[in-house]
Amino acid sequence: MAVKFEQWSKHVSEQLSKKNQRMTPQRHLITGVLFDSNGHLNADELHQRVRVINPTVGHATVYRTLKLLEEHHLVHSHKFGDGTVRYEVSIGGDEHHDHLVCNDCGEIIEFENEEIEQLQHKVADDRQFRLVDHSMVLYADCLR
Repeated sequence: MAVKFEQWSKHVSEQLSKKNQRMTPQRHLITGVLFDSNGHLNADELHQRVRVINPTVGHATVYRTLKLLEEHHLVHSHKFGDGTVRYEVSIGGDEHHDHLVCNDCGEIIEFENEEIEQLQHKVADDRQFRLVDHSMVLYADCLR
C-alpha cells in the first residue's frame, strides 16, 4: 500500500510532538517537497525546490529540519560517492531496498532482490555473524 503525504505528515507531526517539537509551516513545506521528490535529494537541492514555493525559507531551516527528521528516523541519509549527503523519506515499516547509482548521469535507482538478501545472510552465517543491518550501493555506467 502506498502511503500518501497526508498520512506520513500526520506521522511526522506525532513523532515530533512526542519530543515537544511541532510541525511548523516551514517543516510542513520541507517534508512535502522531500516526499514528492521520491527522495535522494541533498540539502541544497531540497532548499532550491522549497524556495520556489516559499523564498523566505533559509538554508539553516532546511538543514535543521533534515537533522530533526533524521533523529526521529523519519528520513534516511545516504552518501552515494558524489560528496554530498542525500535524503529519502522513511515510511514506517517500509521494505529494505538497495541502490544502483549511475556514474555517468548520477541517476539513483532503488531495487530489491531477494536472492541478494538471502546471499548476504548466508555470507554472515557462514562466518558466524548475525546480520543486523546493511547498505548496498552498486555503482555502474549507463548502457543507454
